[in-house]
Amino acid sequence: MSGTDARDTDLKKELDATLHARRDLGEEYESALVDSFLEKVDQRIDGAVERRVRRQLAEQQMQTARDSRTPRATDSWGERFGFGIVSLVLAVPLSAIGGGIAQTPGLLIAWAGIVGVNVAQAARTNPALFGARRKSRRDDDWSD
Repeated sequence: MSGTDARDTDLKKELDATLHARRDLGEEYESALVDSFLEKVDQRIDGAVERRVRRQLAEQQMQTARDSRTPRATDSWGERFGFGIVSLVLAVPLSAIGGGIAQTPGLLIAWAGIVGVNVAQAARTNPALFGARRKSRRDDDWSD
């Protein structure tokens, strides 16, 4: 017999006992008996809802934990394109400022910064591009 069947059987026994008590005690106790039975039913419903909510929360937490461990695909074409456009748009005034203030060295410093930002973005979105690899379990095992 499963847990649900046992609870249903218990609830049927409670109902039978309530009906039997109503016959024995008379109509003047009917309201109190019905209220008592409904309170027990309400407790059963509350318990079932609480179990379901706890189970769903646990499932959501497990899914969140799984999702946080899997790498997200942040290297979309739109993101790369947008970052490239923003880099080029910002390159114009930075080049003008750097070249206007410090001539060629200022221009070189401005472009080194632009290239550095783009290299950092490329390394963030595609670690394999620069030879980085995901750490595996075997990397931690020095017992060979």
